[in-house]
Amino acid sequence: MKREHYPHTMNKEEKIESLKSTCRKQLEIIGEDIQREGLQKTPDRVAKAFIELTRGYEEDPVATLKSAIFNEDYNQMVLVKGIEFYSLCEHHILPFFGKVHVAYIPNGTIVGLSKIPRVVDIFSHRLQVQEHLTKQICDSIQQALNPLGAIVVIEAQHLCMQMRGIEKQGATTTTIYYTGVFEQNEKRQEFLDLI
Repeated sequence: MKREHYPHTMNKEEKIESLKSTCRKQLEIIGEDIQREGLQKTPDRVAKAFIELTRGYEEDPVATLKSAIFNEDYNQMVLVKGIEFYSLCEHHILPFFGKVHVAYIPNGTIVGLSKIPRVVDIFSHRLQVQEHLTKQICDSIQQALNPLGAIVVIEAQHLCMQMRGIEKQGATTTTIYYTGVFEQNEKRQEFLDLI
């Protein structure tokens, strides 16, 4: 099932007001007194935090990459590893976080290195599942740069597994997605050895 993003017609202030109202209702439903001192400003804080944590919907990752493409005769692996990320699970809206490792093999062009962590940031600031996040990052690099291949590995901890449900602490989930030359075991292993 393809995910689509539909632009919202509300401006930022309208979104905040609507989210504040929703938060107030949630607090009342669980039996909280929204007038007590510790909760009086909570709906405003939650609304602003949610807007910030989902700001990735406002940015185009492919355009971000294309804004810093340079012609370069370099055809070996470019690897950016250990990129920290924080995201929200779309199933429970609880955090998951960890490290992203990204590599590509240039095909006549390279990208400014800061743009790769920027793309990770854009996609991670959307409601996500780790599998889709991995694929989105890789596909955007493939689309923007047309490299000989791209590969992404994400290692993450999920609070939806640690705080609720099975409540397993320290479990790490690893996902991998690759294109082009990384479909060859030798090239993929070279990347995995480096990370």
